[in-house]
Amino acid sequence: MAENYQAPAELAKYRNIALGIGGIGVIVWAAGTYFNVEQGLRSWLLGFIFWGGITIGGIGITMLQYLTGGAWGVVIRRFVEAASRVLPVVFIMWLVLAWGTYSHNLYEWSHLPPDDFTMIQRGAYQTPIWWIIRGIIYFVLFGVMVYLLNDWSAKQDRSADHEEAAKWLGKATAFSGPTMVIYVIAITLATVDWVMSLDPHWFSTIWGLLFVAGWALSTFCFSILMFALLGGKKPMDHVLGKRHFHDIGKLILALVMVWAYFNFSQLLIIYSGNIPEETGWYLTRMTTGWFTVGMILVLFHFAFPYLFLLKQDWKKNIKMLASISLFILFMRLVDMFFLISPNPRIATHGESLILSESFSWLDIAGPVAIGGIWLWYYFGQLMKRPLVPVMDPFLEKAIEHGHGH
Repeated sequence: MAENYQAPAELAKYRNIALGIGGIGVIVWAAGTYFNVEQGLRSWLLGFIFWGGITIGGIGITMLQYLTGGAWGVVIRRFVEAASRVLPVVFIMWLVLAWGTYSHNLYEWSHLPPDDFTMIQRGAYQTPIWWIIRGIIYFVLFGVMVYLLNDWSAKQDRSADHEEAAKWLGKATAFSGPTMVIYVIAITLATVDWVMSLDPHWFSTIWGLLFVAGWALSTFCFSILMFALLGGKKPMDHVLGKRHFHDIGKLILALVMVWAYFNFSQLLIIYSGNIPEETGWYLTRMTTGWFTVGMILVLFHFAFPYLFLLKQDWKKNIKMLASISLFILFMRLVDMFFLISPNPRIATHGESLILSESFSWLDIAGPVAIGGIWLWYYFGQLMKRPLVPVMDPFLEKAIEHGHGH
């Protein structure tokens, strides 16, 4: 059965294309960073958070589908597992940011005087060394999750019968429950370090959940694009059905609403509190240019996808669903740009920049460079295992569900 569900050989062609684009992107990014190190690192962070988010989101969705069950989880499992196994590449990408932090070229807090209130309160916690140590701990935690979940999944494929396969399925399910709590905490601490600390004097208690929901949304949308790419080819042409697309489409719709709810809650709470330490982050983003980007996110990251995904027939049509998924992924990148770019800069002595001064062509080169390498490694991982869990006891029912009415 495993041989019947191998990925099509043409993925090797996509790998080569992705690697070529990524290689060129890295060269272009490196050339630009030579002349503007801080901007280059900011753009690298943008690409890292976007593509790394799909990998880390893949870990969460892998655990989520074990906990909730359902046909959608069986057919998407190998796609999100492959995304999670890109973690070694994501770690290498993070090392660039670690160098930028250690060399005091990325975060404005590395230039704050010792008597600054933030530095007094956070002490050693807000130092480059401890930032790097915590980052390594996050990747160790994510790495353990990736290793165990993928190892048990591989052992399930090698099971002699469904009874043995069910044992590995139960093990992964039991592991996913408590680990999900650790996963959310790790994301919260990581994103505070990687993104929120770009503005050292601002904080939000819902910050981690914004990324938990946002990265899950990115991973679902990316998986739909993979379904569109492979759904018309063997072996996935007889596996995937309209009800699979409909189920995942509903999850995308739910996460679009959750993303909007978390962002609105954050704004409402900070607006109601009206505390100067909290409002500055939003005041910067309400200036000309940034306010326009914010409104674009409201309309096209939430309102348009929400209305589009309300229509049941469009969620069952893989071309329509893939189109809106690609659009949402682009808006996810815009959202990350909105969170990262307006923050205080070292070069301007802690002052924020307006949109026209903040946007750089490196903001395109960075995500393209990381994205090309990420996709090259992802396609390689996807080709290593069958595209579906061949010995899963629920596989046949999951396939039947997708082709039902």
